[in-house]
Amino acid sequence: MRTKSLKKNKINVITLGCSKNVYDSEVLMGQLRANGKEVTHEATKDEGNIIVINTCGFIDNAKAESVNMILEYADKKDKGLVDKVFVTGCLSERYRPDLEKEIPNVDQYFGTTELPQLLKALGADYKHELLGERLTTTPKNYAYLKIAEGCDRPCSFCAIPLMRGSHVSQPIEKLVKEAQGLAKNGVKELILIAQDLTYYGLDLYKKRNLAELLEALAKVEGIEWIRLHYAYPTGFPMDVLELMKREPKICNYIDIPLQHISDSILKSMRRGTTQAKTTQLLKDFRAAVPGMAIRTTLIVGYPGETQEDFEILKDFVQEMKFDRMGCFAYSHEENTHAYLLEDNVPDDVKQARANEIMELQSQISWDLNQEKVGEVFRCIIDRKEGAHFVGRTEFDSPDVDNEVLIDASKHYVKTGEFVNIKIIEATEFDLYGEPA
Repeated sequence: MRTKSLKKNKINVITLGCSKNVYDSEVLMGQLRANGKEVTHEATKDEGNIIVINTCGFIDNAKAESVNMILEYADKKDKGLVDKVFVTGCLSERYRPDLEKEIPNVDQYFGTTELPQLLKALGADYKHELLGERLTTTPKNYAYLKIAEGCDRPCSFCAIPLMRGSHVSQPIEKLVKEAQGLAKNGVKELILIAQDLTYYGLDLYKKRNLAELLEALAKVEGIEWIRLHYAYPTGFPMDVLELMKREPKICNYIDIPLQHISDSILKSMRRGTTQAKTTQLLKDFRAAVPGMAIRTTLIVGYPGETQEDFEILKDFVQEMKFDRMGCFAYSHEENTHAYLLEDNVPDDVKQARANEIMELQSQISWDLNQEKVGEVFRCIIDRKEGAHFVGRTEFDSPDVDNEVLIDASKHYVKTGEFVNIKIIEATEFDLYGEPA
C-alpha cells in the first residue's frame, strides 16, 4: 500500500542575482509550463514541494546570499517540508565540486548551460519549438530581452566569463520573434540585456550590429520603448546614437558601466581605455543625443587604488554629473586576473569610499531632479504600491532608477499604460507627480 500522497508536484523557482538570471528563470518556467508542470516563482505560501534555486556567483555578497538560500532549502528538505532541491546558475557553474561536497543533500547541481539536463531532472523535455517563449515574472508592461550570452572582454576583476563562457549573440530573426511574442502578451517595453551589448553581432555578422537589431525591434507592433543595458565603453557602435535620436521607440537612456577613471587603475583592470577616451565618449553621447540619461557603475577599493586615484574618480563623478549611478566595493574573486594582485585596500576604506561616491551622487541626483519639477513626462505605470501608483519616465529603468509616485487617494491611473505626468515635487531618487 502506498502511503505517500499522490499530490501533484509543484515547482517553485527562486531567482537570485541580475536581470539575466531573471530571464533564464523565465525560460525555464516557460519550458516547465509547456510540459504540463505546475510552476510558481518565488512563492512564499504553499511554496511547492520541488525547489529550483537559480544562483548568482558574481561577488562575495551575492555568493553568500545564494549559499544561504541553498542551506535554507536543504534544511527544509531534511525536515520533510520540501521533497527535492535543485540548484542552477552562476554559483553552481563556478563552484559545483565545492557545493556538492559542502551541501550534499541538494538533489543535483547544474551549470548555466545545462537547461535540458535540468528539465530532464524535473521530468520535463526541452522543447526546441518554444523559441523565446517564457513565463515572465516582471510586471506585464515590460520584459527583459537577452540578446547575447557570455563575454569576451579580459577585465581583470570579473568572473563572468568563468561562469557564462565566451560571447554568443542571438540572431536578429530569433530576437524579433521573441519580441513579437512578448508584445502579443501586452509587453510595451523591452529592456535589452547582455554581458556586453557593444559586442553584439561580431560573432554572427562579423560587425557590431546593435543598430540593425534595434531597427528591427522598433518595427515590432505594440513595443513602444526599447532600453539599453550594459554597454561596454570600448568600441561602442556610434550608429546606435544616430538611431536613438531618430527613432522615438528607443529610450534616450544607456547603462554603460565604466568601473573607474584613473588611468593606472583602468590599465590594471584591463579595460582597454583611458580617462581621456572615456570623457570624450560621454561628451559624444551627450552631443549626439541631448538630454539622454546615462547610468554607470563604479568599483572602489580595487587593488592598488590610492587616495589620489580615488580623488580622480570623485572629480570625474562631479564633472560628469551622471543621471544614475551604482558604486560597489571591490570583491577579490578567485581565478580572475586581479586575484594575483594583493587585495590591499582595507574593507573599511573600501566601504567609506563607496559611501562617499554615493553621497556625491545623491547630491547630483537631487539637483537634476529639482530641474524636473514643473515638467511633464510620458510615464509607464508599473504597479500600485501602498498609497501610490508607481511609474517611470523613459530615463528610468525598473528596480535601479528613479520612480514616479502618484498619490492614489487623489488620482487614478491604469497600471501597464502610458500616462503624461506633471512632476510636482522631487527628492534625490524619487519624483512625485499627477496626471497632466
